[in-house]
Amino acid sequence: MSKLLIVESPSKAKTLNKYLGKDFQVLASYGHVRDLIPKNGAVDTEHGYEMKYEVIDRNAKHVDAIAKAVKQSDEILLATDPDREGEAIAWHIAEILKSKRLIKDKPLRRVVFHEITKSAVQQAVDNPRDIAMPLVNAQQARRALDYLVGFNLSPLLWKKIRRGLSAGRVQSPALRLIVERELEIEAFVSREYWSIHLNARKQRQMVDAKLVQYQGKKLEQFDITSAEQEQDVVGKLLASSAGKALVTRVEKKQRMRSPAAPFTTSTLQQEAVRKLGFTTSRAMRIAQQLYEGVDIGTGTVGLITYMRTDSFSLATEAVMQIRQHIKSNFEPEYLPKSPIMYKTKSKNAQEAHEAIRPTDISRTPASLRNYLSPEQFKLYDMIWKRALACQMAPAKFDSVSVDITVGGEANVFRATGQTLVFPGFIAVYTEGVDDTEEEGESKLPALEVGEMLDIDKIFGEQHFTEPPPRYTEASLVKALEEYGIGRPSTYASIISTLQDREYTTLDKKRFIPTDVGRVVNKFLTEHFTKYVDYGFTADLENELDDIAEGERDWIPVLDSFWKGLKDQIAVKEEVERPGTEILDEACPKCGKPLNKRLGKRGSFIGCTGYPECDYTRNMDGNGAEESTPAVLGVDPDTGKEVRLLIGPYGPYVQLGEAEGKTKPKRMSIPAEFKSTGVDLNIALQLLALPREVGMHPETGKKIVANIGRFGPYLNHDGTFKSIPKTDSVFTIDLPRAVEVLAMAKGKNALRVLGQHPSDEGEIAIYDGRFGPYVQHGKLRATLSKSESVDDITLEHALELLAAKAEKEKGGTAKKPAARKTAAKKKAS
Repeated sequence: MSKLLIVESPSKAKTLNKYLGKDFQVLASYGHVRDLIPKNGAVDTEHGYEMKYEVIDRNAKHVDAIAKAVKQSDEILLATDPDREGEAIAWHIAEILKSKRLIKDKPLRRVVFHEITKSAVQQAVDNPRDIAMPLVNAQQARRALDYLVGFNLSPLLWKKIRRGLSAGRVQSPALRLIVERELEIEAFVSREYWSIHLNARKQRQMVDAKLVQYQGKKLEQFDITSAEQEQDVVGKLLASSAGKALVTRVEKKQRMRSPAAPFTTSTLQQEAVRKLGFTTSRAMRIAQQLYEGVDIGTGTVGLITYMRTDSFSLATEAVMQIRQHIKSNFEPEYLPKSPIMYKTKSKNAQEAHEAIRPTDISRTPASLRNYLSPEQFKLYDMIWKRALACQMAPAKFDSVSVDITVGGEANVFRATGQTLVFPGFIAVYTEGVDDTEEEGESKLPALEVGEMLDIDKIFGEQHFTEPPPRYTEASLVKALEEYGIGRPSTYASIISTLQDREYTTLDKKRFIPTDVGRVVNKFLTEHFTKYVDYGFTADLENELDDIAEGERDWIPVLDSFWKGLKDQIAVKEEVERPGTEILDEACPKCGKPLNKRLGKRGSFIGCTGYPECDYTRNMDGNGAEESTPAVLGVDPDTGKEVRLLIGPYGPYVQLGEAEGKTKPKRMSIPAEFKSTGVDLNIALQLLALPREVGMHPETGKKIVANIGRFGPYLNHDGTFKSIPKTDSVFTIDLPRAVEVLAMAKGKNALRVLGQHPSDEGEIAIYDGRFGPYVQHGKLRATLSKSESVDDITLEHALELLAAKAEKEKGGTAKKPAARKTAAKKKAS
């Protein structure tokens, strides 16, 4: 008996061909096989929302191949993905085959598996079911809703703003999030405030504390808002201290941190963005590859479970396998007494009933490294570690809070510290965060109530409140999930659409709305408020979930939505065109008023007398007018004009004009040079950069002075060192440059540990941006937060450097000390 198994992708077909016997033929549909006809009337709102489909051109040949194979098969199994989209694809294939009268008495059934392993596939094939129409109807309802918005609201945007724009049911609320955040940032007014700090000593051990109570009153954030106030407070504290501080309270607690749940689609996308630097679409593409199967030497196998899921739950067999792996590879205290259960937050978790996990935890990332691409390895490594960590014991910390008084009980400083005493799951994996820093660890010396400490200094630190951060892909995905906008499987396409439509741009991996995006959002929020409302969008998603659960009929949902949208569009046909603003300025060409308008390439200034008058001038991408070039003079060497301009990224100087494909030389003006103060001399010096200072007397290699993103710097043999503010990038000479570079080597040295045994190179501890580290030559190894600078020995530093060198070579870092030794494992 010949059987035909139909899947979506050729790679999935290739994997399944190896699992199933010779009685099976496996073909791919190459994704969706039918879609709505691309014109008005595809959803017939007058006749029960009948949907008119046609075969997608690019997949027509694959449909023909399936039809041909059906004729030669005795049984047809539809094994498309285990979600609404997969269910809909299966239904569309069935409908096409029925329309061609190819099925007749042949059984046509649906099979579902959430991982592509031989056992899972065989079990699914042995237990087929009928197509689940509630899932199909939920997908059809979503497609119809998106069509009704796109084909009816987008033309209004073309008429009122410009052609080529689009509105989307979930895309538009997502754009609203980005625009509203930008408006918050623009409206933000920074406030100055000061914090007061104490540096005290217990013998040689330091204690850092922050003032929390002053003159008997709790100190709030904005109680000290100027340098004058700060100096007054510090002066009074110093005067009353007599150089001593008294410990008045010591509180010790042990706290625990539990592991994060296994990955869902949303959390996988967020972590891939944060930790791996992937985009959401890239993360999903690589996850699809891992799911569909990779040849690992012994054959092709799916390495992870299905990656479109809202569920946190894991199969009992998988949990037991993970616990056994922990038991075999870690000390007993790393394994909780019972499995950890995670409750799904989503009201209607989608149809894939497991979280994302490895199909076999014994397939460690290290064992698969040679079979995976670098991207596949990174993502699999993260998924594997997260799944393992989710069943491990919590991490334990000893935390200490100490109150220290200065000049009496009315002035209280507080010091806090914590020490990791048991890593638990942290030995394997820690979750990333957005726009905040992880709580750090710091050690406090052993202190007791009544102890007197010597005061080193009391000082103030100036701060300014900062606006909320722009969204990254990770934080936008998190916000979309929190608001219930769309579903995790749609987040990547939402983000891609916002960029493809040029509604947003990415700057330093953060979303900034374009002026087009702002105008579209303003129009939609003012005239279609309901349809970009977060609550309305989330409620509609819940209704779609109810349809998928069989609890609601899909036609009434469409009818309610369409009648409201149709009436609103009719009302808004006569509203004024947005994006036009009359300026209090006359056209220099004809004298008529000028206005600000939105064009194909963004906003511009134009004459209201158009088309009779064609005067225009451009604006930059942020809506500000581009300046008219100011000619500073002529370069005596080239005879070309030197111009001062202001572009989208600030002021810059330019030498001459473009010649063919050769762009003119440009140089941004650093912050320390105000554009109004740039003359021909400074401009020529800027355009002459980078400047060769001379050859280093010790290495014989050149030293170059230049201006970069973070200001003036020196570059020598791959080493970069900022030029002090007391020196000029234009005039710093060779002796001073050598001196500054020498400062770079020893500036942050906290302790010199000794010479490296293999050469004469020095090993020392330095204070870096992310904490202390040991360094030998160009190799650096960061100290863990539980390690004290004073406790590091030369031998331990050598171990840290060796582990870092091994890791950089692509090996595995040294395992936690708590792990079992080989001998112990054998004995057990």
